[in-house]
Amino acid sequence: MVKLIYCVRRKAEISQAEFFRYWLEEHGPLVKSVARELRALRYVQSHSTAAEVNEGLSQGRGLGEPFDGITEVWWASVDELVAGSGSDEGRDAARRLQEDESHFINFSDSRLFLTEEHEIFDLTG
Repeated sequence: MVKLIYCVRRKAEISQAEFFRYWLEEHGPLVKSVARELRALRYVQSHSTAAEVNEGLSQGRGLGEPFDGITEVWWASVDELVAGSGSDEGRDAARRLQEDESHFINFSDSRLFLTEEHEIFDLTG
């Protein structure tokens, strides 16, 4: 499995509450509607919380401003991601997603990259 990580910041003119609402209630269903075309297997949004705790954690390490949240999208392999995004349907789906994101995401202050997980421990089960 490979995972796309998208660390997002909202546009300055959008409140955090409205950003979270739109991302979850409008954009999330759009992503779900094009998952098959993109060959995506899983999609998760993580919305930032506890601003004062985040600020303390960041300051303690000398880090910059926290992101508003992250999106994680999983594919079976890089080949599956490339195949999904390389088809006519996948390109159209990606275009629709980026067009929608342009309404609420500050692209220049956001980051996107692929990862491969290496689980060190899981104490949840």
